[in-house]
Order: sequence, then C-alpha cells, then structure tokens
Amino acid sequence: MRKTVLSALLVLSLSVPAGAANAAASPVHSGTDAVLLRYAKDTWRSMDAMVVPATGLPADKVTGDLRTRAKVTSPTNIGTYLWSTLTARDLRLISGADATARVGRVLTALERMHRNTPTGQFYNWYDPATLAVITTWPDSGDIVRPFASSVDNGWLAGALMMVRNAVPRHAARADRLVNSMNFRAYYDPAARPDAGTGLLRGGFWPDPPVECNVESDYAGTGTTVYSTCHHYGAPAETRIGQYVGIALGQLPRESYFGPYRTFPDNGCDFGWQEQKPVGSWKTYLGVNVWEGTYGYRGMRFVPNWGGSMFEALMPDLVVPEAEWAPKSWGRNHPVFVRAQIEHGLKEARYGYWGFSPSNDPHGTYRVYGVDPLGMDEPGYTSDEEETRVDYGYEGCRPAQPQPASYGNGVVTPHASFLALPYARNAALANLAKLRAGFDAYGPGGFYDAVAVRSGAVSQWYLALDQGMVMGALGNVLANGNLHRYFAGSGVEHRLRPVMAIENWDVR
Repeated sequence: MRKTVLSALLVLSLSVPAGAANAAASPVHSGTDAVLLRYAKDTWRSMDAMVVPATGLPADKVTGDLRTRAKVTSPTNIGTYLWSTLTARDLRLISGADATARVGRVLTALERMHRNTPTGQFYNWYDPATLAVITTWPDSGDIVRPFASSVDNGWLAGALMMVRNAVPRHAARADRLVNSMNFRAYYDPAARPDAGTGLLRGGFWPDPPVECNVESDYAGTGTTVYSTCHHYGAPAETRIGQYVGIALGQLPRESYFGPYRTFPDNGCDFGWQEQKPVGSWKTYLGVNVWEGTYGYRGMRFVPNWGGSMFEALMPDLVVPEAEWAPKSWGRNHPVFVRAQIEHGLKEARYGYWGFSPSNDPHGTYRVYGVDPLGMDEPGYTSDEEETRVDYGYEGCRPAQPQPASYGNGVVTPHASFLALPYARNAALANLAKLRAGFDAYGPGGFYDAVAVRSGAVSQWYLALDQGMVMGALGNVLANGNLHRYFAGSGVEHRLRPVMAIENWDVR
C-alpha cells in the first residue's frame, strides 16, 4: 500500500487541499513521533481488515487475527472509518488515490442505504455486506427495532463534514448527504423551561416500540415518530449531535447551554447525583446555566455522566474543544485526564490507567470509567467487581465507607490515545507498559482491553475504539487534521463563538 515518497507526494498534491497536503508532508522528528506513527500503521491495518469488500463499509469489529468480521455495522463505525481513512492518507500509510477511492465507495453505500425518509437520519444497525437495515441480530436471532440515534448520526455527520473539506472529488456528494440529515428531529425545545432552551432526545423509532417513548415531530415533517423518553442533559460524548446541529444551522446556538454542567445544588431535587457540586448560576445568551464542579483528590472539574475517558474526550477528536473553548473544555480536559491517572496509579493502585467503555476481557462490551468522575451516582466502575464510591449528599443521602481495595481493573488502550494532547508522556509510558506487561498488542495494534490483575485480554479490534485511536494519532501527528477538516465550510464561524463564552472554575 505504501508508495515511494515522490509518488506519494504527487498523489497528495492532486487529491488533498493545500493546507492538508502541507500537514501530511510534515516530517516525523522525535522518537516518540516514530512510536506513534508505528501505532498508527498497525491500527490502520485493523481498520482495513474490517472493510467488507462487497460494499467498502467497515464491520463493527474484527477478531484479533484480523480474519473474522462482525456481520453488523453502524453510522458511528462508518464515521470512524471515514476519518481513519483521511488520517491514513495524511500520515502516508495509503496514497491519496486509495483514500479517495475508499471514501467514494462509502459515499456510494450511504446513498443506497435505507434511512428515515422525512428526516434523513440513518438507523443504528446495518448489514455491511448487503446494506440492509438489521431487524434480527445475527448472533442471537433477537429482534432489532430500527432506531435513529442522535449520537450515531452525529458521528457520521461529523465525518461527512470532514470529507467535504478534505476530499475535493467527493465534496459535493458529502455535502449533499450531510445537509439531508435533519438534527431538528431530536431537539425538544421545551426540555429546559427553567433555562430557556431545549435538549436533544437520545433518538427515535419510526414505529411504536415496547420501550418508553414520546410521540413527536420536532422537525415538522408531518410524520410522527416515537422519541426516547430521556434527553441528553449531561456533558458526555452525546454532545456531538448538538455540535453538528448547531454547525449545520439546524439547532439554535443557545441550545449549547442546555445540558447541565453538573446538576444544580437545589435542595434534594438532584440529591441522587454523585456528589454535592460547588458553583453558581450564570447567564449565557439568555440561558440560565448552573456552573458547577465536582471535587476529586484536590482537583475541581466538570464531570460527565459515567466518568469515562470516551465520554470526556471523543468529541474533542472532531471539534477542537480546547482551542475553541479555552476557559471551559480547555481547562477541563487536562484535569480529567489527570484524575483518571490518579485513580489508576494511586487510588486503585492498578499500576495502569485509562478507563472507558470497551470489550470485557471475560465477556461482551461493558462500560468502564472512574466512578467519582461521573454525575450518575451508581457510575461506571474501573474494575470487573464494580467497586463503587458514594460520597453522599449533605442533607439528602449519607456517605458510605470508601472502598478498602479495588478488584480486577479493566484498562482500554484507546483511553491513553485520547489523552495524548493533555498528557503525552504519561500516555506513551502507559501504552508501553501495557505492551510489555501483557499480550496486549497484535497485528492490528493494541487489542481492545486488558484486565490488569488477571492478565486477561480482549483480543478484538472494534471500529469505534480503533477509530478513536486513529483520530487521536491524526490530530497529534498531522497538525490537527481532523479539527481543520471539520472546521471548514462555515462551521467554525457558527460554533466557536458560542463555545468560547463560558468560564469554568476548574483546576
């Protein structure tokens, strides 16, 4: 797949915008860059192995020997493969012509796939070999009800927004696809009457489901759908749908301030949350916002829902949050990373860190995180035994004794890659230690997860997690390539001024 340096540069000059070509041509200087480039080369091998020849779409995952693919895919998988392809091109792992051809095949598949016609939203699961919507789960035979997710569609739309600025030959096709996706379909404008704005719902079914639902037609299409009862009201990875909706001019910019930073200190109304926040009310663009923070081992930070690295930092792969929101996300991200390191090395004493949803080395996909870093009181735990903390909530819920010890901690390498912009040396050291201490590295890069006390390893590669690795490496090694591609076509003009307003008391 590699060309000579001369031919690779020629292809790049013909296929990549000028700014992207300059970034891709930047030489690798340091030894650590060489290590990261090697990780990128191997990780790309796993992404390439997930591609189904019949359609050019990635599967959801592939076995550690790169031989057996899953029989399903999702909009998120497709989005991560698109930005991984751009990164592989920019790092010269593939040629510009190869990348253009791969992107074109994905766009052709997307143009053929069945969607929710009135809103243009894709459903959650497809067969990557036939493009059919999944209605029966291949492994179990369980019924799957088609569902459109604001998060999954957000990741796909974000990737298409990159393509329209990164691959000139396919810019018009990508632009048509992304502009046909109406994110107003998820936006409930009456969700936060106390704040003066709305929230996104998790998604909708086109037909009445057995799950809790609300009949809606937020996009005004004249067709009723059945939305989830829950909204996304916490600062987790779910914010990608909101970013995309605002950037496309489909959602009001004020909606950025709808999700809680923490739930407010309002008596016992929110006394179930992980801990009592410290903060005050502020007003931005007419929206009332409780600017609260949590405390953890001498740090103050804005939590996410479960306390995982994925929730905290996956949107930062696409949207340059630290740059566009320097007094909020730009302060919070390094503190959150520091807190994850503190938990892994000092509080739980695993010797390793990096806790995020991943494959369970002893089973299927599970959520992992650092319980005190999340708003949800049960939280995501860092070990298989589900060791939790409960700080209590003064006047509402008594504190429980702190754990005497932690069990079999599960560490996922993608969390270290997400942390690279904020703790590069610590991330590199953690990855090197995982590789040296366990059978954690295969032909497609790092396997998905390691149970650090039992030594069990989940020898799978997931499109979601490998896509996060590729995205992080692209931004680090190719001068923020994904950030630049996403920011074009007026996105920065719409989104950055809103994000820049807030000032969080994080330290």
